[in-house]
Amino acid sequence: MSRTPRRLFAATTALATALVALPLTALSASAAEPHVDNPYAGATQYVNPSWAALVEGAATRASDPALATKMRAVKTQPTAVWMDRISAIAGNTAGNGLRFHLDQALLQKQSGTPLVMNLVIYDLPGRDCYALASNGELPATAAGLARYKTEYIDAIAAILADPKYQSLRIAATIEPDSLPNLVTNISHQPCQQAAPFYREGVKYALDKLHAIPNVYNYLDAAHSGWLGWDSNAGPSAKLFAEVARTTQAGYASVDGFVTNTANTTPLVEPYLPNPSLTVGGNPVRSAKYYEWNFDFDEADWTAHLYNLLIAEGFPASTGLLVDTSRNGWGGAARPTAASTSTDLHTYVDQSRVDRRIHRGAWCNPSGAGIGERPQSTPGGYAGSHLDAFVWIKPPGESDGASTDIPNDEGKGFDRMCDPTFVSPKLGNQLTGALPDAPLSGHWFEAQFVQLVQNAYPVIGGGPSPTDPTPPSAPTGLTAGSVSNTSVALTWTASTDNVGVTGYDIYRGSTLAGSSATTSFSATGLTANTTYSFTVRAKDAAGNVSAPSAALSVTTTGSTTPPGGCKVGYSVNSWNTGFTASLKLTNTSTTPLTNWALSFDFANGQTVQSGWNANWTQSGTKVTGTPVPGSWNATIAPGATVDIGFNGTHSGTNNPPTTFTVNGQTCALA
Repeated sequence: MSRTPRRLFAATTALATALVALPLTALSASAAEPHVDNPYAGATQYVNPSWAALVEGAATRASDPALATKMRAVKTQPTAVWMDRISAIAGNTAGNGLRFHLDQALLQKQSGTPLVMNLVIYDLPGRDCYALASNGELPATAAGLARYKTEYIDAIAAILADPKYQSLRIAATIEPDSLPNLVTNISHQPCQQAAPFYREGVKYALDKLHAIPNVYNYLDAAHSGWLGWDSNAGPSAKLFAEVARTTQAGYASVDGFVTNTANTTPLVEPYLPNPSLTVGGNPVRSAKYYEWNFDFDEADWTAHLYNLLIAEGFPASTGLLVDTSRNGWGGAARPTAASTSTDLHTYVDQSRVDRRIHRGAWCNPSGAGIGERPQSTPGGYAGSHLDAFVWIKPPGESDGASTDIPNDEGKGFDRMCDPTFVSPKLGNQLTGALPDAPLSGHWFEAQFVQLVQNAYPVIGGGPSPTDPTPPSAPTGLTAGSVSNTSVALTWTASTDNVGVTGYDIYRGSTLAGSSATTSFSATGLTANTTYSFTVRAKDAAGNVSAPSAALSVTTTGSTTPPGGCKVGYSVNSWNTGFTASLKLTNTSTTPLTNWALSFDFANGQTVQSGWNANWTQSGTKVTGTPVPGSWNATIAPGATVDIGFNGTHSGTNNPPTTFTVNGQTCALA
């Protein structure tokens, strides 16, 4: 499920410059500073005068004086500068060039105070392979990649390396929507074609930009409603690590990750803090709106992602950014308390602040509002390791046109931007997109008005959505009964200044589940296997505690399924990717529960993402287990379940020769 961030828009240089009061300092460079851990700490951020001019124009046209006042408060906020095509570097009819913004940043910089300019690198070959509204100018070909390197990245790097700008801190958001598409949408032919160019292009950008000491690289990491599922999250972290390891500086080439770029996923779902809370006999995460995803918001996703990144080898200093430019969801439609309904779907729909019809509704969603203002090292999210809240998507930029608009920008018509379209991707519902939208990246004043009106926190004052204090770390983690497939865990309750709402239980770096109490049963384990468990506490504001001390537990001896099992394995390969489909049949006369299907790859293949099972890989060994509580957790006698995954290979992709379920060898179908 992709969504489309865009570039900045046209405004006259004279008007733009006049609208922001700037000191008349010379444009000479100051001495370069050492590369720091968090570039936002103690720094101001660049306010784009071109965007400020558009906001001022909207305020001038507003008939409501109170609304105009709020708009003028917004125009002083920092927003990112988008380099969405080669001509944007020098400047084109759509906006000023990179040097213009760098020079303006020098004028805004105050002596003794660092200034961060947020810059978006966004022109990969075959850009945005799963959506049409933000397709780019370069084809997914070797020729397109060559132009990307020489005419785009090299040109940007040459300007940023100018000693004139060495006193600025440049935070580069690297290629929104690119690598995440290779995890979730690799079965889509355009994404298959773009995959090698995405990997090589991102690597090249990281290498060239990391070589400039005052540039900080933040890779795009989608959002919780896209990658939050374990079957997407783990493979995403692995892919990020794979790409980082190919760079000249390795993990050091990546300073951090940015989530929610140009999306509207809330920072916190304050009335849905526990995805495992049972309503009507089912956990909240099983509601159709969340589809078994544990991560309801960006506070959940950034904390989840950080743990996965560290497990993959990224340093503990890795920082996260959240784009909060459009995820406030205030206004009259915002709930003020949790629902009292006993119907699961009603409970979720009445409790969630995210008012979209579906979490996959990404294009100009009706009802959205401006979120938290940009700030460095925001408190209250210790588990997320946040460097800053940022506005990567300038409020008022369209995500895509509501109707087909001919253009020379390479942007197609995506029906997800059409408010009259009933989308199969959204459960056969209308998209919820605003009408009369222009091309992506163009000023959309009706959307901007709505964003200001629905801002949360309210512009100019209002309640704060966050409690800054996380709970204490759980203590006394202990194992009770242990079987070959499960472990019963208990721990001592955490404390919080407001109140603990639940606990997340991790099996290694994988979220095993959540509990509203101080106990949890970890199921779906493999016999004779050692696992490491930790627990984190959460409060209603989304704050997450430090982890408990790790507990190591070994499951008991193996269990052989009565009767037997049969496995069919088929594969569809392309370039360096493949899709594997498996059919697991219970050939015994009794139900097969808590199954663990294992096999070894013959040629070093790597699992990227999967479906209908949780997939883990250690070296060559791959194991698939049922998603806890899912429909296929038990396989009836004679029944077959279809599971599978996407993966990568290095040119040879021989199938596994032996499959086992809970330690017993299965027949080959």
